[in-house]
Amino acid sequence: MVQVGLVIGGSGATLGGDAALRLAQADGAPLGEIPAAVAWRATALSAGVGVSPSSGAPSIVAEQIVVAPLDSLAWVRVNGRSYRGTLVLQRDRTGLTIVNRVPMEAYLLGVVSAEMGRRGSAEREAVRAQAVASRTYALRNLGRWRSEGFDLYATVFDQVYSGASAETPEGREAVESTRGQVLTWNGAPIDAFFFSTCGGRTESGVDVFRGADVPYLRSVSDESPSGTAYCSISPRFRWREEWTGDGLRTILRRSLPAVLGIDASRVDQLRDVRIVRRTASHRVGLLDIVLAREAVDVDGPLVRQVLRTPAGEILRSTAFTLDVRRSGGRIARVVAEGAGNGHGVGLCQWGAVGRARAGQDYQQILAAYYGGSELTRWY
Repeated sequence: MVQVGLVIGGSGATLGGDAALRLAQADGAPLGEIPAAVAWRATALSAGVGVSPSSGAPSIVAEQIVVAPLDSLAWVRVNGRSYRGTLVLQRDRTGLTIVNRVPMEAYLLGVVSAEMGRRGSAEREAVRAQAVASRTYALRNLGRWRSEGFDLYATVFDQVYSGASAETPEGREAVESTRGQVLTWNGAPIDAFFFSTCGGRTESGVDVFRGADVPYLRSVSDESPSGTAYCSISPRFRWREEWTGDGLRTILRRSLPAVLGIDASRVDQLRDVRIVRRTASHRVGLLDIVLAREAVDVDGPLVRQVLRTPAGEILRSTAFTLDVRRSGGRIARVVAEGAGNGHGVGLCQWGAVGRARAGQDYQQILAAYYGGSELTRWY
C-alpha cells in the first residue's frame, strides 16, 4: 500500500463518489455515509476534521475520518478528481490533510499516465520504462514523509499522481506488463530519478542530490549514432529567457530571501550575474550574483529557484549560457539560452520516447540511463 498526500494543509475539500461512501473512525467505528453522486464538504477543525453535506456546521466530527466506497470497485472523488482506494482525513499543523491509501500497482496507474500522457504504439517501450522507474522510486521512498502522515506527495515534489481520472490505456498496459519489476543496486531499489528533457546529456547525480554518488547515476550522452539527441523531439529541448536589469533585481529581491535566507534589504544594486563553475555535463555548478556590497554564491541545485523567469517560474534547467548587456554602466538586459527541462539526473523522459521510436525496448532504455543497475522482479 502507498499513502499519497493529495491535500496538505488545506482549508477544505469536496468529497464524493459515484457510489455511496462509508465514513468511519480510525478503529473502524462507523460515523455515517455520503450518498452516491452527492458532494460533501470536509474542513479542518480544532478537534480534528469535520464533514457535512453543505457549507454549514459539520454533521460528522472526528480526530481522523476514513472514507471508503461501499462498492469496492468504485472510486472516491476529492475536489472533482477520482481516485482508487480509500481516503484518510486528518488535521495537520496548518489545516486539512487528505491521504489516498492505494495499492502500489493502482497508484502507478495514476502516476505513469500523468507523467507520460497519451503515447502512440511506437512509444510504448518508453511508457514501460517509466513504469519501472516510477515503481522503483515509490518503493525506495515509502515512508519518506511519514512524519506528515503519508509516504509521497502527489506532485513533482515526488512524482505526479493524478489518480484514476488521468489513467490512459498506455499507462495501464505499461504498469501491467512490467508488474513487480524494479531497478536494484546492491540488492535494494535504486534512487530512480527522472525528469523531462536532458538537452543532449544527463547530469551526474552527485552534482544535484546529496549522497547520489553511485554508478547508476553517472552523466551519460543522449545522442543517437547519427549525433542527434534522442530528446531533440521535446518542445523544451532548447529555450530562451530574457530579463531587464530592473526586472531581474525585483525577482532576486524575492527569490534570494526565500531560497538562501538573505535579507531583502541587502539585494540592492545589481552589478553582475556570472557563471563561475560548470559541472562535467556543462551545466551551471556555481552562479555569482554581484550586488553593490557583496557577491552571493548560488550552488547549482538552487540556481533554478533563484534565477526565476519573468513569469515567476523556476528556470527550466541549469544547462544555459548567460549574456549580460549593459547601458551606461548598468545592467540593461540579461539573456539566458538553455537546453532541456528538469534536474537532469536519471531517466530523460523525452529521450526515452526518442529511443522507443528508434526501436529500443524498455530494458535497453533503462540500461542507457541507469547504467550499473539490475532489472529485478521484486514481487
